[in-house]
Formats: sequence, structure tokens, C-alpha cells
Amino acid sequence: MSTQRDLHRSAMDFAGQGLMAQMGPDPDAAIPLFEQALELEMAAIAALPKPIEPTYSVLHRSAGWMAFHCRQFRQAERLACRGLAGEPPDDIAAELRELLEQIYAQHCLCVRRIHADNHAVPEPAAAD
Repeated sequence: MSTQRDLHRSAMDFAGQGLMAQMGPDPDAAIPLFEQALELEMAAIAALPKPIEPTYSVLHRSAGWMAFHCRQFRQAERLACRGLAGEPPDDIAAELRELLEQIYAQHCLCVRRIHADNHAVPEPAAAD
């Protein structure tokens, strides 16, 4: 059976591949890689016998960023909040807060896009 450390390393490998894919010609090709990374990181979290810091918050930070990159914003928010709910070291807490800022910024962009789409003025019909 894989250990928490092995699962985390595998997750980081997939996340690295996802970051490389994001820079390629088809950035959406990165999403399945981040989804695989997230799955492995969630398994690593589940493999923790108890919430031991800083491991607990580090895994939640990593999983949160992976969820963010595969556009699972609500999952990313939950993970960041769980990481902050423990006793993370100051630097990890700052990174979890940065993740929340990015999630909320992305959420605002999505809401604005939806609002704009719902209130768009239709183009006038072409005269025959």
C-alpha cells in the first residue's frame, strides 16, 4: 500500500505535468493532470493517521491549488479553509490565504461574466 509520502510525491509529479501542459498550445489539456494530482493528494490526506502539522496544512495547500487549477473552486475553498483551521506555520497560513484570495478573485470574474451574459443587449436584427 502507498504511504502518504508516496501519494504526495505522485501528486506533485502530476501537478508538475499539469503546469507544463498549461503552458502548451492546449491549456485545457492540463485539467485531467490536475484532477489526477488532486485525487492522489486527497488520498495522501486520508492516509494521515491524525492532523500533524505542518504536514496537514501542506497537503491541504497543495490539494487546494490542484483543485483551483482544475477549476473546482468550491473544493479548493474547502481545502484551504481546512488547512487554516489547523495550526499551520505562518508561511503556510499565508499561502492558504493567498489561495483563498485567488479563488475569490476567480469567483468574482465568473459572477461578472454571468451577469454580463444575462444582461447583454441583443444585436439588432439585420434589415432585409
